[in-house]
Amino acid sequence: MSAPRRIVVYGPSGSGKSTLGREVAAARCVPFVELDAIVHSRPDWNDIPVEQFRERLRRALDEAVDGWVADGNYHSMVGDVLLPRAELAVWLRLPFRVVYPRLVRRTFRRMATNEVLWGVNRESFRKGFLSRESILLWGITNWRRHRTSTRAQLRAAKAAGARVVVLKSPDEVARWRDEMVATDPAGKHRSS
Repeated sequence: MSAPRRIVVYGPSGSGKSTLGREVAAARCVPFVELDAIVHSRPDWNDIPVEQFRERLRRALDEAVDGWVADGNYHSMVGDVLLPRAELAVWLRLPFRVVYPRLVRRTFRRMATNEVLWGVNRESFRKGFLSRESILLWGITNWRRHRTSTRAQLRAAKAAGARVVVLKSPDEVARWRDEMVATDPAGKHRSS
């Protein structure tokens, strides 16, 4: 059986879904479709309209004829565009005690380095600590909502024929990643 070529990775902010998605996409020799990069492509965190988001995602998936790896949690906006095309849905369902410290470290690193994220957007002290839109606040207040909505999306993905993998620890994520990286696109184990 061939390895999946259309993979979607879910997880809360800070879980490592973009890092995992990039690594697997590179190993599978397929494009990485980062949903945050699409939705946050305008300056000043002024997100693109939903219909434009949906169209850009459709176009990216259509252009990736040999497969793709996508990440993101925009279930209500694009779940119906993404999931029916997916062969595999992966959920990084790591504990809060693992994810939240990662989110804090990532936020501080991005602020300290003034890292350009999507378009020209950057995380700032004001945005990180003094805003209702703080990613650190989001990481706490959205935790349960993320779990509930992801469960529902993965049930829908499974019903549509996608295989679903739930990874609950950093070790499980590492083992799964290593297996995906070690397997060529035809499903054969790569020799060392």
